[in-house]
Amino acid sequence: MGTIRTVAEVSAGDTLPSRTIHVDRATLVQYAGASLDRNRIHWDERFATSVGLPDVIAHGMLTMATAARLVTDWAGDPGALVEYGVRFTKPVVVPDDDRGAELEVSGVVAGKDEDARTVRVDLTATSAGDKVLGRAQAVVRLS
Repeated sequence: MGTIRTVAEVSAGDTLPSRTIHVDRATLVQYAGASLDRNRIHWDERFATSVGLPDVIAHGMLTMATAARLVTDWAGDPGALVEYGVRFTKPVVVPDDDRGAELEVSGVVAGKDEDARTVRVDLTATSAGDKVLGRAQAVVRLS
């Protein structure tokens, strides 16, 4: 991925290189340890289904952070992300098999503020054909 150095290099409608991220149960265990979010819906299939979920699901913050990384990698600087928000629309279901789940993330520059030297990126995140984040928008300050 290239680094965007100046706001002048970016135009509304530009697309960010999309990516597919593999998420499996090991990923969830690692994230639970790092985040201290050990909610049983993220590792215990029997518990997850007992509360109405189809299976174990990925942490919402893991899904959100993974989508944001598309933008920070594109910008070349995680500190360039000045605003970020999403709505969770569906969980990322992570089956206990050899495949796990795939999270597909793409983005498009939706707007540009020359004075503030920022761009707004609208993100799309899907898993198993379902949109898992809604209204996912990031504001990035570029030089």
